[in-house]
Amino acid sequence: MNDLINIFSSSDPTNVSTSVKLLLLLTVLSLAPSILILMTSFARIVIVLSFVRTALATQQMPPNQVIIGLALFLTFFIMAPTFQEVNNEALQPLFAEEIGLEEAYDRASVPFKEFMSKHTRQKDLELFLSYNQAERPASVEEIPLTMLVPAFALSEIKTAFQIGFMIFIPFLVIDMIVASTLMSMGMMMLPPVMISLPFKILLFVLVDGWYLVMKSLLQSF
Repeated sequence: MNDLINIFSSSDPTNVSTSVKLLLLLTVLSLAPSILILMTSFARIVIVLSFVRTALATQQMPPNQVIIGLALFLTFFIMAPTFQEVNNEALQPLFAEEIGLEEAYDRASVPFKEFMSKHTRQKDLELFLSYNQAERPASVEEIPLTMLVPAFALSEIKTAFQIGFMIFIPFLVIDMIVASTLMSMGMMMLPPVMISLPFKILLFVLVDGWYLVMKSLLQSF
């Protein structure tokens, strides 16, 4: 602990450089949740799973902890090749002191840029490029993360809402049929949601809904 205090309090150029690197590392670690949410497949997955729960009208079933946990493990599964490339190209050489921190950052950003660029709409990226009046990048590596990350996040939200819309359609049909039936029978005081809920759960189980949702998410990447 004393050595760490001495590093930050010393005026030696070497120690100052080390303290700056440590501060940068702590900053990156503090931003890790944002990196996980906005630079990976997590946002699309968790939004789609939330849409499924809302369409079923099962309130808090499955619970938030289950949805977040499932989204995390699916994210690690989908992002495994990208994480492996970052580990091989940036982290291992950095730990072996073969490259510096700046080069490791540049190498680590390339796999994420390649992944995000594949799932970013041209229109969304053009929005941030035109706003900043930046020149059109010649390659993926030249796209700044400050523009690519929000463009990727915007594209992911749009894609997740498109998938959510398709999920809602069959459950909406069931709700309309149940509401029309109750109205024709004069049962105005009985909430249609209470009657349609078992039918929606039955339909979802019969068609193996969770399997289809997971399959659609995996194929979307």
